[in-house]
Amino acid sequence: MQDDLIKKLTGKNKNDYEQAANHLVNTADVEMFRELVAKDDYLFDFVKQNVNERLTNAVNASNYRNIFVLMKVYSPSYEDFIVNSLVKYADEDLTDEMLNLLDNGSTAEKIYCAKYFSKIQDPLAVEPLRKNAFSDNASLSYNCAVTLGMFKDRESYEHAIVMLNSADEFEKITGVKFLSAYGDVSAVPFIINAMKMSSMSENIAAEIPYLQNIFSLLDNYYDDALLVLNNIINGLGEIIPLSCAFDYELFEVFERIIYKSEDSKAAVVLLNAHEKFNTLTENDEYLYDEDKDTKNEIMDIKKLLSDIDIGKLEKLITEELNENSPFVYTALEFTNDIYSVRELLKSNNQTLILKTAEILKKLGSLDENTKTVALLKVTDTNIKSIIRAL
Repeated sequence: MQDDLIKKLTGKNKNDYEQAANHLVNTADVEMFRELVAKDDYLFDFVKQNVNERLTNAVNASNYRNIFVLMKVYSPSYEDFIVNSLVKYADEDLTDEMLNLLDNGSTAEKIYCAKYFSKIQDPLAVEPLRKNAFSDNASLSYNCAVTLGMFKDRESYEHAIVMLNSADEFEKITGVKFLSAYGDVSAVPFIINAMKMSSMSENIAAEIPYLQNIFSLLDNYYDDALLVLNNIINGLGEIIPLSCAFDYELFEVFERIIYKSEDSKAAVVLLNAHEKFNTLTENDEYLYDEDKDTKNEIMDIKKLLSDIDIGKLEKLITEELNENSPFVYTALEFTNDIYSVRELLKSNNQTLILKTAEILKKLGSLDENTKTVALLKVTDTNIKSIIRAL
């Protein structure tokens, strides 16, 4: 019976979907709602939007309290229906109930409550929002962070800034995600610095454009913006979903950077992007599960990048072949300048010396004398062993 009702609710017949929507709301049919939520991945976005509207229309002053029962099941697809229905009939008593659930309810209930208080800004919500802002549940922490940002709560903001300096990479990323959702762009320089010091720089870079878009980053922090973009390129397809190309406006970003290709850092980024998008489009594993729009966008970006002058860019990147450049590891992947590469063997960075030796091996220029030079400054036994084995 529930399957039939869900078919009616998601269908095109007005009498059927109104009947199904009224049934779900009037009877607080949580099992039907649970089954509807279970079909999230199989319904088109426009269908889910239609369902949101149909359920919202079924809520009235007589039945709105039935929404509390449905809050036991969380779905981002129907979050607006749940929250907006309660906001419409909000009063002091209802808000008190939402405060109690935010403090003591289930995780699903807390997620809805955190969103509710972004619309009904009761200062009593701040403390339980802080308590849940760094939850292991991504939806709960996100909604709490967004709402705390609306309250301009400095205590939670400062706590997240401190987390950026944590030795625990996952705690650092939790802080980044909070700040991204909180929405204060003054956090951007702190997040970029955390990215530079992180072994999970791609994960951090992925969050930054949601706080400040890449065009604005380029206007305000040009060199650092290119580094953010370079890390995003590195993470695409493995760490970062390809659909994020739309979120980041990558096609338009690359169009802009191509005009800056006289710059050595932009040259590194473009060479990296050129190789990455060739890889993404030449291996079915990357595009197989993507929708048509994402596939087309990736192909369009590849075509855009295919017109760049590779030889010209390869000459420009020599400037980044120094140990103080944050682009040095990427630049090493695309250079044929053996002299400049050899100079990096004088570095005090043992990881960079190893990378340099590997690149010289790839270029056919790692003889025994060069290995000896490479080993002069290396004290790490593992790195020594790897260089000797090259």
